[in-house]
Amino acid sequence: MKTIKKNILVAPLNWGLGHATRCIPIIRELEKNNFIPIIASDGNALALLKKEFPHLLHLELPSYHIEYAKKAENFKWKLIKNSPKTIAAILSEKKIVKKWCKEFGLSGIISDNRLGVYNKKVPSVIITHQLTVLSGKTTWISSKMHQFFIKNFTECWVPDFDKNFNFSGKLGHLKDSDLNIHYIGILSRLKKKELPIKYDLMVLLSGPEPQRSLLEDKLFDELRKFDKKVIFIKGIVEKEQKKEQLKNITIYNFMTSAELEVAINESEKILCRSGYTTIMDLIQLEKKAFFIPTPGQFEQEYLAKNFKRSGILPYSKQANFKMEQLKEIELYKGFPIVLEPMDWKKLFILFESE
Repeated sequence: MKTIKKNILVAPLNWGLGHATRCIPIIRELEKNNFIPIIASDGNALALLKKEFPHLLHLELPSYHIEYAKKAENFKWKLIKNSPKTIAAILSEKKIVKKWCKEFGLSGIISDNRLGVYNKKVPSVIITHQLTVLSGKTTWISSKMHQFFIKNFTECWVPDFDKNFNFSGKLGHLKDSDLNIHYIGILSRLKKKELPIKYDLMVLLSGPEPQRSLLEDKLFDELRKFDKKVIFIKGIVEKEQKKEQLKNITIYNFMTSAELEVAINESEKILCRSGYTTIMDLIQLEKKAFFIPTPGQFEQEYLAKNFKRSGILPYSKQANFKMEQLKEIELYKGFPIVLEPMDWKKLFILFESE
């Protein structure tokens, strides 16, 4: 008797590329476990997943209109200013998903931080490492609002461990909660490979504009003083991949997961943002790094400070960064090696019910 494959909607938020890239292993495992993933997002996140999974169905969701300010202190106010558009997008995607549930006969929904992508009649999961949403003096409001939305989902998957030693700290761990939280371990699209070191430094950029471009300009200026071999990934998803050589620097606009996996494994040290998806990748590949958190993004600043305080990795504010600071990497112990595999079958049981 032929098994009927079930359709599962996978919908990451388009905010940088981290939400999309950490959905890649989930999409791969859904296919391995006899499900049919349907991908939904917008902007660069959707463009990236189209390149990774050209054989799958791709649907477009409304944009959350998340924008960064040029000055860190204006970041929160920019988010507040755009919040009516974000709320409108959340309400809109809820209606769209209701229609898709009937149209595609969905048996499950996996949303990565898209707050309106759920349906009460379909098992719905939200992936987030931010049960607490840091926003300065308004942290308690932003956290309560996020938790209010999380309650609409059947389960909440947190890419971390529920242990004394964990990676998300107070972001992903609450003292008291009635949320249906499942700690799923390290979520990364990459695998460690024993490859010869080809580059002394990888610069890995990501995140929304204008901060991505501001850091790119600063780093190219700083790299003039660096005479070792560098691979520089700009994190701009375009139709065609572009490669340039600028003296000792090999530059790419973007890389596919397979290419990036090789390049990181071939790199001695990584210079990057302290985004949570990047952190998961560094843990998986057992790489040492130096962080430059996105200015004004409380989550990245908290994670960078937390890892420095724990003696794991150093960081610098974007405005203060100098290439000489990379020497500090040797003074830190790096991430601990994690050997616990992901139990995909256990996670996907939710979608097996008739």
